[in-house]
Amino acid sequence: MILVAALLAAQVASPAPPERSMVVVDERRTRRDEPPPHGAIGLSTAYRISDAVPVRTMEFRRRILHRGAAIGVHPIAHDEVYYVLSGEGIVRAGGERRRLGPGMAAYLYNGATVGIEQVGRRPLSLIIAYPLPARE
Repeated sequence: MILVAALLAAQVASPAPPERSMVVVDERRTRRDEPPPHGAIGLSTAYRISDAVPVRTMEFRRRILHRGAAIGVHPIAHDEVYYVLSGEGIVRAGGERRRLGPGMAAYLYNGATVGIEQVGRRPLSLIIAYPLPARE
């Protein structure tokens, strides 16, 4: 009897199921050639994947930094991840600089001043993910 009451209470307390369970996005439909953010240093190809998702709580993007391009150094107000798919880059956070290559990720903390630049012969292709501010 106590178990049944606990299960019923859990059902009442659990949130309603989401209106949507999934959105599938083909990155090819989100492609834009544009200067990178935070300084427009060089050229990039942006895939603003999560822009196609209604009522989202996070950003998920792919960006290709072409030779000499960089996402300029800027402060962040959330945790953020740069994950390298191909190419090489130098990531900056605070006073640190670290080289990243394929399969490497930089986890960047809220309040840090961050940026990343393409180095080497191949373009730097990376995934960038971070949470959006909570909705009211």
